[in-house]
Amino acid sequence: MAIRLRQWLSIRNVGYAFLAVLLTIEFVIIKSPPWPVRLVLGVLLAGSMFVPYVRRFIVPALPVFGYLISFYAVQFIGPEYRPQHIFVNILPTLERVLYGSNLSEMISSHQHPALDILAWLPYGVIHFSLPFIFAAVLFIFGPPGSLDMFGKAFGWMNIFGVGTQFLFPNASPWYEMSYGSAPADYSIHGEAGGLARIDKILGLELYGSSFGHSPLVFGAFPSLHSADATFIMLFLYYLKPKLWPLCIAHVMWMWWATMYLTHHYLIDLVGGSMYAFSAFFVARQYLPPLNPNCRTRLAYLGITKISLGAFVRSIERDRNGDSKETSPEFTPRNFTGACTSDKISGV
Repeated sequence: MAIRLRQWLSIRNVGYAFLAVLLTIEFVIIKSPPWPVRLVLGVLLAGSMFVPYVRRFIVPALPVFGYLISFYAVQFIGPEYRPQHIFVNILPTLERVLYGSNLSEMISSHQHPALDILAWLPYGVIHFSLPFIFAAVLFIFGPPGSLDMFGKAFGWMNIFGVGTQFLFPNASPWYEMSYGSAPADYSIHGEAGGLARIDKILGLELYGSSFGHSPLVFGAFPSLHSADATFIMLFLYYLKPKLWPLCIAHVMWMWWATMYLTHHYLIDLVGGSMYAFSAFFVARQYLPPLNPNCRTRLAYLGITKISLGAFVRSIERDRNGDSKETSPEFTPRNFTGACTSDKISGV
């Protein structure tokens, strides 16, 4: 009885229970789409948990779904239920105290169309596409089990990030440039900052309208752009340690872009990276070790013929009826022996 109780009170089960409560609350809060549509979507999501093959994809992705739904749902929370004080001066003040000046203001003061495009690429394009691209890379080249852990840790990191942004509302640099130190309230719409120049370059009304309807106008801290970039690069370093210069360069590129576009202070970026390091620190304890002789996930599984069908069938070998969740003998570490050498690198 005591063993069964400890199993039910495991971190995994507590996390799923928390997600269930969170998604139920958000089901009630969200006003659009109408409740019949929300009910159908909720039933489909819950029902997918009982379909064996579909469950294998849905369960690791649940924290990511929780993050996306949470980010969307906060816009429906009325001002009376939000923190009553929005911090306008704390971030720029801390920036000047810790770093000697307002670095975002300094960087954004030197503008050029070429720099606008250079900043837009990581902030507006790579940020949204890289998680999917890297997930595919990790699935093909990483050991079985690594992609599941990536998805879970990525989702939980962003859930806590959105929660912090909601409970600790802070104004971005664009607010200081538009309103100075004037008190902020929730009637103020978001602004595109430097991305407004991208709209002019592209001849579109893309960012001006989207940021004007942002669910979290005062979500400067922590920067999820920084958190996501740092987290993905940490996993890339786990997969290919020799690429560490690329990892650092990508994070620095994202940091510069967010400050140049007046969306974050440096302290927001440092805070986002701290969230990423914390999430990776937890995730690394459950990541399988690497074997340099295993070039793809198929090699970890002892499959020699590389084909699309083999990768699809490898999911069955990886998950094997969710045996990872029910059998204590099954761990991703067992796969390392399938390669031709015993040389294994830890995380």
